[in-house]
Amino acid sequence: MFRSRAKDEKAQAADKAPVNFSKQPRDPQAPKGRPTPKRSEAQSQRRSVANTSMTRKEAAKRQREERRSALERQRQALASGDERYLPARDKGPVRRFARDFVDSRFNIAEFFLPMAVVILVLSMVRVAALQNIALLLWLVVIVLIVLDSFVTAFRLKKQLNERFADQNKRGAVAYALMRSLQMRRLRLPKPQVKRGERP
Repeated sequence: MFRSRAKDEKAQAADKAPVNFSKQPRDPQAPKGRPTPKRSEAQSQRRSVANTSMTRKEAAKRQREERRSALERQRQALASGDERYLPARDKGPVRRFARDFVDSRFNIAEFFLPMAVVILVLSMVRVAALQNIALLLWLVVIVLIVLDSFVTAFRLKKQLNERFADQNKRGAVAYALMRSLQMRRLRLPKPQVKRGERP
């Protein structure tokens, strides 16, 4: 009733202004293009949003399901070699090359476990000659594994410096040597190259 004429004109302009949903910042002097909602409407809208949120139990259940599906994807990636879902320690072209380098050759270290079982059985036999042979075999195996690891590390480092000169190669050699200690069929991610095949 006693409103000023200028306020009436602004209200009419606000009603007529087009609704703008763009992400650009709005001029603070310009009309916003929609009426301000009443307090009761705003509160009821906030309550409806709050009611649709999950309970603590539901949130925990959803988190468990997401974790389970991520682990399943990771397990399948370890079997297939899919880079997208591999664990962080196995990702990247440098790690892939290190895996392929180890998988493409025979490593003495991968036969360590079967040889250790044979040596253990020989050392348990109560024959002095067999026990001496077991001890000698043990020393030979350790020396061969150390020498083979040195050769593998030297060759791999050289290849990595040639192929990935500008990339981070930290830990790749140690990663490859740890892989060489595992039996081929037990390695994860599964070998993607055959023996003798160039990586």
